[in-house]
Amino acid sequence: LPAVALRYFNVVGSRQDPAGQYAAVVPRWIATLAQGEAPIIFGDGETSRDFCPVDNVVQANLLAAFAPEAAHGRAFNVALGGRTTLNELFVILREGMAARGIDCAETQARYEDFRAGDIRHSHADISAAREALGYRPTVSVAEALGAAMDAHLLELQGESGADA
Repeated sequence: LPAVALRYFNVVGSRQDPAGQYAAVVPRWIATLAQGEAPIIFGDGETSRDFCPVDNVVQANLLAAFAPEAAHGRAFNVALGGRTTLNELFVILREGMAARGIDCAETQARYEDFRAGDIRHSHADISAAREALGYRPTVSVAEALGAAMDAHLLELQGESGADA
């Protein structure tokens, strides 16, 4: 059976559940800011991740489904090939939520000790996916975060009975 393996890096999307058992930082922080609370950053905030918009993950999956034979049996990183620190992420989300009418412009993150086992930096090399699959990320972190914030606020409006 021909197969191609994909390694996803910190997927960001508009339908992530902030209350889920494995909730990622983005939906948790969006929900926290929407509630007027301060998100928790573990460590000094300079920990970085290679966030990958779900749209780019879909692209990689479609490319892998029709991958040339030379790609069979190989594993590929699916990400943007960049890094965003947690401090940068917090500012983007705080400013984005404030621009969407949430009273959080002055909110400051709460810093707690580093968590055991957390890696300091995550940065994917996507060159093999580019070369073998033709993978070219088309959606930026900023676009994905904007979509995630919009989706969360629409969901909140729906829960409150307001027209979306």
